[in-house]
Amino acid sequence: MAKRTTSPLKAADFLQGAAIALVALSLAGCANQPKKELTTGSISRTSKPVQSMTATELSSAAESIGQAYEKNPRDREAGLNYANLLRMTGRNEQALAVMQQVAINHPTDREVLGAYGKAQAAAGQLDQALATIGRAQTPDRPDWKLKSAEGAILDQLGRPQEARTRYREALDLKPNEPSVLSNLGMSYLLTKDLRTAETYLKSAASQPGADSSVRQNLALAVGLQGRFQEAETIARQELASEQAEANVAYLRSMLSQQGAWKQLAKADEAKAAN
Repeated sequence: MAKRTTSPLKAADFLQGAAIALVALSLAGCANQPKKELTTGSISRTSKPVQSMTATELSSAAESIGQAYEKNPRDREAGLNYANLLRMTGRNEQALAVMQQVAINHPTDREVLGAYGKAQAAAGQLDQALATIGRAQTPDRPDWKLKSAEGAILDQLGRPQEARTRYREALDLKPNEPSVLSNLGMSYLLTKDLRTAETYLKSAASQPGADSSVRQNLALAVGLQGRFQEAETIARQELASEQAEANVAYLRSMLSQQGAWKQLAKADEAKAAN
């Protein structure tokens, strides 16, 4: 690959983009997902878990739930589900607008505040997101999901040590939770500690309830260490053929940039040394 001379990105920025987009492919079959840490599951008004939906199915589900939300904007469940689907299809500003309205109607609801914070982070409002999630947390009844979300935002702000503290606090509350272990692994991957990242991601993938996004993060960590065939095998696991091929295609495109990654990493290390 030709030497990359025009990009101002640091290695961590490059890798963060790769990791986030790969997670998006595993969840939604598209490459527009902005956030590493995302709440998923079954959308109650649909008959299929969102993890197994194609991009077309996600768009259709968003349209259906959007109609329910328009009929009753005060419907908490419709608002949360609609915003979640909007984020999964890359419509971050619209998701944020929906969550602003839901938060106005449910100002003390911890789940709503947590989702509002995630929507702010997806829209790039990281400092505001951190403050919103902080308001949702209560010292006497700490929520592990909010701890993990806070860690993800801190990682995006370039504060990995603080982020890892939040993840470990979340694991104290919810031991061996695969989504938190995955976030912790991704935190190390973003700082180029690939072996430590793989250790946590393997642990996450081995836990009951680990979803496809965890395995795709593991595939990226393995691939970045040069074990491409193993990474592709992991990327294909437990996915419909369309999603598996999309994940593998994206994984290949990111790993084909190994030369660029190494050059960016060397540049970062040289700057640090100086």
